[in-house]
Amino acid sequence: MAWNEPPNGNNNNDQDPWGNRRRKGNDGPPDLDEIFKQVNEKLNKWLGGGKKKGGGGSGGTGGSGASIGAIFGILLVVFVAYAAYDSIYTVDESERAVVLRLGEFSSVQLPGLHFKVPFIDQIDQKVNVTEVRSLRLQESMLTGDENIVSVTMSVEYRAADAEKFALNVQQPETSLANAAESALRHVIGSATLEQALTVGRDQIQVSVRQRLQNYLNLYDVGIELAQLNINDTSPPNQVQAAFDDVITAREDQQRLINEAQAYANQILPVAQGQARRQLEEAQAYREQVVANATGEADRFTDILGAYSESPEVTRERLYLESISRIYANTNKVLVDVEGGNNMMYLPLDQLRNNASGGQTPSGQVLSPTGSGSNVNNLSSSEVRSLTDQILREIDRRRAN
Repeated sequence: MAWNEPPNGNNNNDQDPWGNRRRKGNDGPPDLDEIFKQVNEKLNKWLGGGKKKGGGGSGGTGGSGASIGAIFGILLVVFVAYAAYDSIYTVDESERAVVLRLGEFSSVQLPGLHFKVPFIDQIDQKVNVTEVRSLRLQESMLTGDENIVSVTMSVEYRAADAEKFALNVQQPETSLANAAESALRHVIGSATLEQALTVGRDQIQVSVRQRLQNYLNLYDVGIELAQLNINDTSPPNQVQAAFDDVITAREDQQRLINEAQAYANQILPVAQGQARRQLEEAQAYREQVVANATGEADRFTDILGAYSESPEVTRERLYLESISRIYANTNKVLVDVEGGNNMMYLPLDQLRNNASGGQTPSGQVLSPTGSGSNVNNLSSSEVRSLTDQILREIDRRRAN
């Protein structure tokens, strides 16, 4: 049922939900002024106000002032409640709060419960100073020898200074990305392709980290690097096969070098040992020859002195020693007798081996001592006796 429709069809005394009597012949909405007036009256009634008894005009003015005061009171209560709520804040253990006072930096608050002046102090940002954040870069760059290399780099960092991180730079992460790319391009542009792909990657990584940290300190962004890694360096896909062949050839070269070095390590000690042994043998032979020559010289000097004193005795002794050396080195002696037709044969090997004295049936002359000692071990007197026997045998045969 509509508000302007009478429940009984023609009851003009019924009121709408706003308390207005229905007007005859008008089916439109109620008057807005009347609605606002009724709302003010109800608020005054709830807040203890109302129309004063007396004149109608004075009562209306008092009601309007009371309603404005009530609204102002409500707004004041709401304002005080919001100010009390906004003045208290907390900071987590891993965070630092940057406080601005009238738009300028005031302080950095540590973890805990804090109070700020409402509408004057403002929390610009709560910076997490313990979180390790990461940044990843993948770029194609030109090396110092004018080759293109694709580099993938990851950077781990943290906001060490909350004030600088929040206020000095508008976008610290973007500044870090630009600085990291600039540092990487500078270092890669100073290196060769071989260094970037193989042995020089570690040095490039250290150089990029140092340069990037210097940039961040210069920009004063409050960022401290935790770790920087060059994860991958590779040539462009179009020439990947050629670079694989180069790497394979380099590995083969290194393998052959290692094998040659191992062979050299095996051969050189043996050759050095043989050379040292030959040097030592040559030195020993030299010392031996020098010692023999010295001994022979000393012996000749001694013989010369003895010969000067007793020439006959020395001559006979030298003769006997010579005969002893001759007999010691031969097994047979053939003696040509002057004026005879036969040649005398002396089997010296039998003389060395027989142990009994006397003369054998074959005409062998035995040792005068009658012992079976070897001729090599005979003394000078025994050799002299043996020589005399040989000479007598020669004279006997010559006489016959």
